[in-house]
Amino acid sequence: MSSETFRRLLVEANLLDRDRLAKAEAASSSRGTPLERTIVALNLADEVAVWRVLAKAYGLKFVDPGKLAPQAEALAKIPKEQAEQNEALPVLFKDGVLWIAIDDPHRTFVADNLSFLAGCSVQCALMPPQALKQALRKHVGSGGGAEATGKGSAVAAAEGEDAPIIRLVGKTVEEALQQRASDIHIEPFQQRMRVRYRIDGVLKEIASLDIALLAPMTSRLKIMAGLDIAEKRKPQDGRIAFKAQGRDIDIRTSVLPASHGETIVMRLLDKERGLMSLEALGFEGQDRERFQSIIARPNGIVLVTGPTGSGKTTTLYAALKQLNRSDVKIITAEDPVEFNIGGINQCQVKSRIGLSFARILRAMLRQAPNVILVGEIRDKETAEIAVQAALTGHLVFSTLHTNDSASAITRLVDMGVKPFLVAASVQAVLAQRLLRVVCKDCRQRYDPSDTELRSLGIDPANTRDATFYRPGGCPVCEHSGYRGRLGIYELLQMDETLREMTFRGEPMVRLRDYAWQSGGMSTLLQDGVRKVMAGQTTIPELLRVVAAV
Repeated sequence: MSSETFRRLLVEANLLDRDRLAKAEAASSSRGTPLERTIVALNLADEVAVWRVLAKAYGLKFVDPGKLAPQAEALAKIPKEQAEQNEALPVLFKDGVLWIAIDDPHRTFVADNLSFLAGCSVQCALMPPQALKQALRKHVGSGGGAEATGKGSAVAAAEGEDAPIIRLVGKTVEEALQQRASDIHIEPFQQRMRVRYRIDGVLKEIASLDIALLAPMTSRLKIMAGLDIAEKRKPQDGRIAFKAQGRDIDIRTSVLPASHGETIVMRLLDKERGLMSLEALGFEGQDRERFQSIIARPNGIVLVTGPTGSGKTTTLYAALKQLNRSDVKIITAEDPVEFNIGGINQCQVKSRIGLSFARILRAMLRQAPNVILVGEIRDKETAEIAVQAALTGHLVFSTLHTNDSASAITRLVDMGVKPFLVAASVQAVLAQRLLRVVCKDCRQRYDPSDTELRSLGIDPANTRDATFYRPGGCPVCEHSGYRGRLGIYELLQMDETLREMTFRGEPMVRLRDYAWQSGGMSTLLQDGVRKVMAGQTTIPELLRVVAAV
């Protein structure tokens, strides 16, 4: 069931008329709060009645606060501190299933977290927030002494028996892969340990665990990543080779000391699914044709720019995949090597032994390659060698961290590369971002207001053939309204005028204005608008990603 069903049931149950519902939806959108909580906050309907309808909309059982009587056997299944931290009240244990009350239909993942502790199947039922808070205080609230005892026993259990921790780590990674997460964040706080997944570029809280589990979980991950277990004062980086669902998963692990313990981020790299074609990335029409003609050239530098996590490396891999033939020698310098591509010579940067991008790049040129990939241009030395390689007959791909395509030209000059060398060597700069794709199972077609259209620079008169959608929410997309991502691109191709402007040291704004006005470049916003009007994504999602550009 989706949020659209919830809206319909509110009207059918006579809790709200359509005018009040529209008022609540507008307030919910502007405040960024869930619709059900906004309705209660505005005193438009009774909380218990709203949550009864919410439970029906999402196909969950409803716990009536007036009839609540938690079963002692159910309460005993979950440690009190875990019930408090997960905001879940055990109410009934029947036929081998533990029923817990929660107040948010999107938090049914709590059942998976607690099933590990309860040792049985766990199902969720919905309960109004205020009533749930009171019930948790009454039935599971504990004093300091009892809580300390509970934590001590948790530590003893975790340290004395490592198998549960091994299962917990394995289950966390497998669940993240099932939910298409790109990384896992394990973050310690004073009283709890938070686990979050980044799904389609947005962080989502998955679990809140006892802080006592942090030490054994950190030790387990450090062992898997080949890190020093005893070292807790310095940052550490490692890699884990993990096999799940018959696939090889490479996990880049970063450990950083924080105020309440070590925080861990694990980047999940699926070696089989990481390689994509340019078409699958969202490259369309004229931009794709121009980019393919650029990468077919024998020499020059092609730069891909954007913030961390914008898909730069994936785009470069797609280009290399297209160029990877038996008559072409390709060498890469990467930190780290994210995906292994057959037929390509890939080198790993190792700063500890002085094997930097610049050093690998110098050695590369003695290997007579046709195509070179430098993972990132970070300093003047690397930039100058890349430029020299491009001017001596090599095609060089690399990335830069800049906001748009024109900024990359001025960034190279700022690094210390002479303007005439930049003008002569750079062939094109591709800036990109990733947008979430609206879920095809629950998207809702609608006609946006003129204000919304003008916020993107769209003339309402030109939308006759366009299809606009807004996100809904269903089990397929985990009620987020989005599933998957695609790229939006800004391709700046150097011509004689741009080379002359670069040589003269023209500012970035002048370069950008010329590239756009000459008709050779679509901005990130313009490419995003095309994808919004094609029904691939939504107006709020585009504004979220490119508003600051």
